Amino acid sequence: MSADNKTAFNHPAPDALGLLLSRRSGSAKTMGEPGPDQKQLADILKAGARAPDHGKLFPWRFIIFEGDGRKRAGEILAEAASADGQRDKQVEEERGRFLRAPLVIGVISAVHEQHKIPVWEQELSAGAVCQNILVAATSQGFVGQWVTEWYAYHPKVKEGLGLRAGERVAGFVYLGTAKDALEERPRPEMEKIVSWF
Repeated sequence: MSADNKTAFNHPAPDALGLLLSRRSGSAKTMGEPGPDQKQLADILKAGARAPDHGKLFPWRFIIFEGDGRKRAGEILAEAASADGQRDKQVEEERGRFLRAPLVIGVISAVHEQHKIPVWEQELSAGAVCQNILVAATSQGFVGQWVTEWYAYHPKVKEGLGLRAGERVAGFVYLGTAKDALEERPRPEMEKIVSWF
């Protein structure tokens, strides 16, 4: 590695720390337009893909829901809810779920079984991808919410979204513009969660 490259990785980034110390999620129900444009989305996905990844396995992939794709995903959710005997009101709510935000990124955990890198580490990598996406989106002025909920685990939904055998949803990350000010939430008292060995 050249001296120039080494320096690039060792420079302070106080703005990044400030972002991490202030970032917070917003509810998909309170998101509006605009969402990320194609350039912003490409950068957000690249940032997501820079998550720690022991073994360089890339044990995850993305499904992008925007435009009519959000409606098609909603139909899959509505069909699954209806098949499960949900009431009409709930079925309609599920039909509109992906329309709550301008853009939804499905982060799919795609672990490599029977590999020397433990499955748990591969799954943690997919979680880190979700966090990187949230931070990258926040850095561009968007608000995000990372959720799973029932539809991440439903066999009919997973099949309808094209998940392959062994794949799981690490999260659906809803992205848009905050319509209301985000309220701070309680944070842990650090002295209660930090110990020194």
